[in-house]
Amino acid sequence: MTDYVPLTDGPEKIEGSRSRVRLRKWFLIGLPIFVIAAVIAALPAIRPGVRPRRPGVPVRPDTQMVSVDKAVAFADVEANEGESRGADLVSTSTKDSATDWSRFRGANGLGVSSESGIPTEWSESKNLKWSTPLPGPGSSSPILTDKHVFLTCYTGINNEGGRGTGQLKRHLLCISREDGKILWTHDEPAVQPEDLYQGMGVPEHGYATNTPVTDGNRVFAFLGKSGVLAFDMQGNKLWQTSVGTESGNRGWGTASSLILYEDLVIVNASEESQSIRALNAATGEEVWKAVGSALELAYGTPVLARVDDQRTDLVIAVPGEIWGLNPRTGKLVWYAETSLTGNVSPSLILDGDTVIAFGGYRSSGSLAVRVGGKGDVTKTHVVWTSRNSSYVSTPVQFEGKLYWIDDRGTYYVSSAKNGELVTRSRVSNITSRDRPVYASAVAIGKRLYFQTRFDGLLVTEPGGELKVIAQNRFANDNSMCNATPAVDRGELYLRSDSHLYCVRDAIQ
Repeated sequence: MTDYVPLTDGPEKIEGSRSRVRLRKWFLIGLPIFVIAAVIAALPAIRPGVRPRRPGVPVRPDTQMVSVDKAVAFADVEANEGESRGADLVSTSTKDSATDWSRFRGANGLGVSSESGIPTEWSESKNLKWSTPLPGPGSSSPILTDKHVFLTCYTGINNEGGRGTGQLKRHLLCISREDGKILWTHDEPAVQPEDLYQGMGVPEHGYATNTPVTDGNRVFAFLGKSGVLAFDMQGNKLWQTSVGTESGNRGWGTASSLILYEDLVIVNASEESQSIRALNAATGEEVWKAVGSALELAYGTPVLARVDDQRTDLVIAVPGEIWGLNPRTGKLVWYAETSLTGNVSPSLILDGDTVIAFGGYRSSGSLAVRVGGKGDVTKTHVVWTSRNSSYVSTPVQFEGKLYWIDDRGTYYVSSAKNGELVTRSRVSNITSRDRPVYASAVAIGKRLYFQTRFDGLLVTEPGGELKVIAQNRFANDNSMCNATPAVDRGELYLRSDSHLYCVRDAIQ
């Protein structure tokens, strides 16, 4: 007997029956579409070397201690208790000791130096101590010891259109501070497959963006998929440790820089393995690894924030959150939710007991969070939020204000206390408006230094409205400048894609 809906059942039952029929049709059609979409989403990306987010990996970090012995050595896991020797410990046991500018943006990444006597004007014929041609380009910054300058660069890529990476090599250079002579180099072939030289990622910054770090006895370099390498001051390789060979979903390349904490080398391997890792500085052995999918597109360098005499937090901004980790164990101690989603490129700014984060795309902005606490501190520790932002470069905090030039060539000053905008204006001295600034601002003495990519370096007065004291270019160098300057003992070190420069007042 054929099933049908009797007319005597009334319009309500007829409509209900029709709805069920439509629901079954949509189910039969929609289920296969959903299954196909899910399968496609789970497949690896088509381009070699790029991996999707791995299923089952938590958004926040899941930390592993590599061995029981190491876990005992760093026993106080959750509370981070016990005597701490402090952030960025450097060795002074050798004649070639590290300076305050032994890492990216100087001591604890602040980008601030009390140096005096740094010239405000220079050129090929004025206040230039020496210049050294480099074997290849790079965006990494120079770091300093008493005697040496270290930096990285790369070769083997045809930047005029060739996208192949088979011949790619990265190089670590040791250069004499006295005369600019290259004392030794280490050449490291790239682990393949590498991110291609294409799009808006790698061509903007290249394959040597991670700044090295030194303790005065050794120098440590992060070379992306080729791992972290350690050398003595004579150029002998001490160890090499892989921290992953994956790629982010955009294939934009690696960027974060190494930092030191006690006897650990800490690396944000977000692109290589969606992890933060700590390596034994003496042996390269992995001490702990914190893995979390939210690390993808987190390009900044962590900072070390002292909470009290017994506690130091390792703090990093990731898309959508700020994390505070125990630097001895990698355990997540606290987190704060943010609106800075998408890729987060600037490093955190430490301002006393507060960290200030910039970045995100498209929901870019900034916020300040007090360090310390446990668990979710979003409601208790967020000091202020603002829509003012920097997309790539890290602002500098100087005398209570934050200064930066953004990727559109706009100059900003805001309050570090409450995030309120002090001033904003176009920089007429910049001719290029297509991401004209990648390097981070630094404060030296009573001046601010802004390195642009193609329009030289601007020296400005701090305060309110932009006041440019000098705009310095090397007329014979038209290559790109992405590196943040380094400074020590009256000398300013500048790096372009083609040269390293030492600027010093000629009268001294």
